[in-house]
Formats: sequence, structure tokens, C-alpha cells
Amino acid sequence: MRPIEPIDLVIFDCDGVLVDSERLSIDVDRRVLADLGWPLTREQILHRFVGRSSAYFRAEVEAYLGRPLPDDWETPYQPWYVDAFERDLTPVPGVEAALDEILIATCVASSGTHSKIRRTLGLTGLLPRFEARIFSADDVENGKPAPDLFLHAADQLGVVPERCAVVEDSRYGVQAARAAGMRVFGYAGGLTPAEWLEREGAFVFTDMVDLPALMSR
Repeated sequence: MRPIEPIDLVIFDCDGVLVDSERLSIDVDRRVLADLGWPLTREQILHRFVGRSSAYFRAEVEAYLGRPLPDDWETPYQPWYVDAFERDLTPVPGVEAALDEILIATCVASSGTHSKIRRTLGLTGLLPRFEARIFSADDVENGKPAPDLFLHAADQLGVVPERCAVVEDSRYGVQAARAAGMRVFGYAGGLTPAEWLEREGAFVFTDMVDLPALMSR
């Protein structure tokens, strides 16, 4: 039996893994979609969009509406997200303690834009932990569930995929990590049902403080 490679790099998703933003984002997404003429429930948004890129979100809206959106379509909605995040955004419970115990290299690889990632990490005080090690779906041709983003992060930091572990909370992120040949820990302490993550092949856990011990096994 082939021995399991040690972990040299932990790649964290951002929304729902480092920052407790999924509930806030879904509520604002729901308002935005309703304003655009596409009323969806929170559950439908979770199913369709959580873990996907902003480019995918836009393409799906355009397909539903049957028309292209203007380049500045997001501009009037940005204050909605900013207000919600500045008022209520917090780190995921236990993530700071987990990061303190993880002594190997870490980075962030998220479907969000660089500006969004930096803003949310900054609001929660986590940005200094990941400075210069932040990767966005904007950096690659294909976002999650394609493996491109995770492979890009590993390549930039000089670590082979089999020595990487990914921490994700969406099934699309789990699919991407598996496609990249990386181990994946599925955080089910947020909105995504544990069975969605298990079905895609993640090792599922529900308390972020348990992560360092799980990775050392």
C-alpha cells in the first residue's frame, strides 16, 4: 500500500471557512436577484451558487434573463454587501485557534475577487495571516469545480498537489480539490449539509478547532 504523503500546505477557502459570510451573502444575493427579476429562495441560492465564482453568477443571471448585463451591473449593489459585512461579519468560530496550531504553510484560494477576499479578511482581522498568499478565481481560466485554482495556488507556493490539503465548505470546492488530487476536509459547521460534502469525497468535520488534530492523523 502506498504511504500517505505528509501535508506541506493547507489551502483554505475563504467564505464560510475563514469568515462567517455565507448567511450574509445569501441574504444579499437574494435581494439582488429579486431586484434583477429572478426571485430565488435561500435554499435555491445555496444549491446553485455557493462556492462558485462571480463570473458564473453573472452568466447564470444573464441566461435566466435572456440578455447581457451591463459592465457596471454590480455597482448599485456593492453597498448592500459592504453594509452587511461591516455590520455583522465575523471569523468562523474556532478558526483563529486552529490557525494558531497549524505550523505548516497556509494560503487562501477563493472563488471571490481579490478585492472581496482582502476586504472580508481585513474586516475580521485575518488578513495579516495570509498576506501575499491569497489566490482568486480571477487568477485562472476556470473556477471551481475545476481544479485550476487549487493547482495554481500549489504551484505558486512550490508544493506538489499530493502534499496539499484543502479546507472547503461547498461541494463545488470539494469537487475542485479532489480533481486537483488533494486531500480535502469539508467543514459542515455552516450552511452546507454534511452529506453534500461526504458525497463528494471530503473528510467532514463540524468544529474548526478540531482541524489541526484531524490533519495530523
